[in-house]
Amino acid sequence: MPPLAFSFCAAADLPSSIYDWLRVPFVPPVADFVFFYGTLMAGFDRRRRAGIDNKLTYRGRGQIRASLFDLGIYPAAVPASEGVVWGEVYEMAEQDAVLAALDDIEGYRQDDPDKSLYARSTTAVIMPDGSVEQAWVYFYNAPLGKAPRIASGDYLEHTKVR
Repeated sequence: MPPLAFSFCAAADLPSSIYDWLRVPFVPPVADFVFFYGTLMAGFDRRRRAGIDNKLTYRGRGQIRASLFDLGIYPAAVPASEGVVWGEVYEMAEQDAVLAALDDIEGYRQDDPDKSLYARSTTAVIMPDGSVEQAWVYFYNAPLGKAPRIASGDYLEHTKVR
């Protein structure tokens, strides 16, 4: 019996209808968690006023790789591999409703993210037990000007001494 021969063809060799059928767009996993590092944390009352507090379940404190700045009435986090920002992790029920309310609060425009005050993205959050969760976070998306950096990366601690 002759050995089996396999022929691999490039995607360009496939008929377009088959190639189109085989192409499946990559969809990144959707995070069920959201990370708050500023005035949306417990004690600031903004979640209740936005009508989303009953749609969030506290899962613990965590940290992300970012730098934190004091803009006066609220903080701004920007991604930074050397920095650490502390915050609270919440699991979302009714994720679409929660994210829509948060988008409104944070000035995020899905249709024009470059013109948004904050940009929504997912990031790794390190939990106290060392586990890592993917969570939505709003990173500042405008010039920082002369905003001072919050060295501790902890807005709650910063507001106590400010």
